[in-house]
Amino acid sequence: MTRPRTAAVPPATPDSVVLETVDCPLGCGQGSDFVLTGFDRLHQLPGRFTVVKCRGCGLMRTDPRPDAATISYYYPTEYAPHQPPVLSSPVGSKQWRRLAGWAFQFNVTRFPEMKPGRMLEIGCAGGGFLQQMATRGWDVEGLEVSERVAAATRSLGFRVRTSSLESAEAPERPFDLIVAWMVIEHLHQPRQALQKIARWLRPGGWLALSVPNAGSLESRIFGDAWYSLDVPRHLFHFTPRTLRLLLAASGWSLQKIHHQRVLSNLTHSIANRLNDRAMLPSAARYLSQMADRPGHTHHALYPLALPLSLIGQTGRMTAWAQPASS
Repeated sequence: MTRPRTAAVPPATPDSVVLETVDCPLGCGQGSDFVLTGFDRLHQLPGRFTVVKCRGCGLMRTDPRPDAATISYYYPTEYAPHQPPVLSSPVGSKQWRRLAGWAFQFNVTRFPEMKPGRMLEIGCAGGGFLQQMATRGWDVEGLEVSERVAAATRSLGFRVRTSSLESAEAPERPFDLIVAWMVIEHLHQPRQALQKIARWLRPGGWLALSVPNAGSLESRIFGDAWYSLDVPRHLFHFTPRTLRLLLAASGWSLQKIHHQRVLSNLTHSIANRLNDRAMLPSAARYLSQMADRPGHTHHALYPLALPLSLIGQTGRMTAWAQPASS
């Protein structure tokens, strides 16, 4: 495979970061093949990181990777999901919001139709989704690894526990719905984590999660410049097939995949490639700024995102699963 070009080689990984090599979490034991090498494009922190693909199941992973004790180096204070909450009131009338929700079904935080109950959001960040669900009548709770953000979200009146998913204790009462938006790809031990939360649901409960789609057209076109590659924070890189395999190995039955009808990652990826080749810097800045305003970008690119989602070729996917024993 031809390795993608980059504008400059980043400095080596700092001595404070411990790199570890791990096998496929599905226990295939058949070795892995090189896919690509990338670097931290989001914060420009040092280090180059290789993505490999398991010869047995096809699951891609970052290997070697920062270990669980030192990966916090790659989550600086300016990391967007760890910013303090900024909540806002819905814009427009209830009828207009209902019409807009029908016309623009982005599938970003889509979950099964069910009556309100108890919900846990893993990686709740600033509490925006907790707020949405609370206004719908849900009894909400969050789990957030950043104490600074968790404390700020608690100050808004939400119950938020500060813990990683891997070390979190079982809840006092089970949940009807657990959501994890763009979380699983960050976990060092996703199989064990998914096995754990399967025990946190009531019978008939649901898990709704989202991950980047490494099998998408975006990923194949842009390679190491693909915005959702995000090494080394993303430790695993899923396709619909490998997500299904991981869930099955963790005691879950995948019920549905919704390919998200958004293309904001596409604009970031184009900007990355333009920057790599020192081309049209003003255009690259404009594209990045546009992508940072997802409300505008999602609507503007919806006519293209919709047909691409129907053939499974947008860069993110939302999955619904239930414990296999349900």
